[in-house]
Amino acid sequence: METTVQSTTNTFAPVTFTEGAIKELRKLIEQKELTDEFGLRVGVEGGGCAGMNYVLGFDKKKEGDEIFFVDGIQIYLNKAHNLYLVGMQVDWQDGLNARGFTFNNPNATSTCGCGSSFSA
Repeated sequence: METTVQSTTNTFAPVTFTEGAIKELRKLIEQKELTDEFGLRVGVEGGGCAGMNYVLGFDKKKEGDEIFFVDGIQIYLNKAHNLYLVGMQVDWQDGLNARGFTFNNPNATSTCGCGSSFSA
């Protein structure tokens, strides 16, 4: 029996990415040699010291996903996560004090010291 995954493709991405984040994502896509069936999953999950953790990683499309394209990169976002992520900006830091993806989320009412956990 064949499983169909329904999704929506939108032109407006609720999450934005800085030039540095896009550059790093392109490097990761090239290094991992990902096929077109994979996209960047952006989302949230319960847990972390502030209540919710950000999810950022390559994945296959799932039921309930919306699909966005940002500078040619396919982004998967579960519709239910829009409430927590709309307006968020993902950046890449490569400095002495921090290295990795960072999240600037206007919906977060508090964040933890590590920057990967928040509450809304």
